[in-house]
Amino acid sequence: MRHIPNIITAIRILLVLPTSWLLWQTAYLDAFILMAIAGISDAFDGFLARRFQWQSKLGAAMDPLADKLLVAALFIVFTLQGHIPLWVAIIVLVRDTTIVVGAGVYKLLYEEVEIAPTFVSKANTAMQIVMLLLMMISLLPWPMVAPIAGQLVDPYCFYILAVLGVSSGLDYVFTWGSKAYRQGKQRKLYKHAPGAFRKPQS
Repeated sequence: MRHIPNIITAIRILLVLPTSWLLWQTAYLDAFILMAIAGISDAFDGFLARRFQWQSKLGAAMDPLADKLLVAALFIVFTLQGHIPLWVAIIVLVRDTTIVVGAGVYKLLYEEVEIAPTFVSKANTAMQIVMLLLMMISLLPWPMVAPIAGQLVDPYCFYILAVLGVSSGLDYVFTWGSKAYRQGKQRKLYKHAPGAFRKPQS
């Protein structure tokens, strides 16, 4: 039973490909439905993990990966279709790639990464999802809401997301870059300390 949240997360990862394909085929309503299912499942597996104490290291790694894969795929497709400016997509993708790669390098060199998302980072993630939803709605045959969604996306969401993406990316780079520098310095001092590797006598 405790693996149910991870199974749901794995299904959400598998939904990335069909959602992207439907989007590429301009089947926006079908893609919107799959995206809604992914969003609901994200909230549901998080609820189950917290409610029944089914958290795991695998789930902690898979959950943000599923979100980033879906966001990246949708941004790429929307950009190739000309709905999102290239400069916005570059900011989003470079920011997320830098965080993922940086976390991997930090774990390889030093220790396990336990990132606590800052307010700016949470706002950035929320803005990504809101913008993608509004973009999807603006492309649907809903004459009452589609034009309004489109006006909100361009230019307001584009500029807000750019500011949040740059600021949160720099925050992560500065925070974890400083921590990595301190870890490297401490390791260097320990390595050259007298008797650092001397086996203690019983």
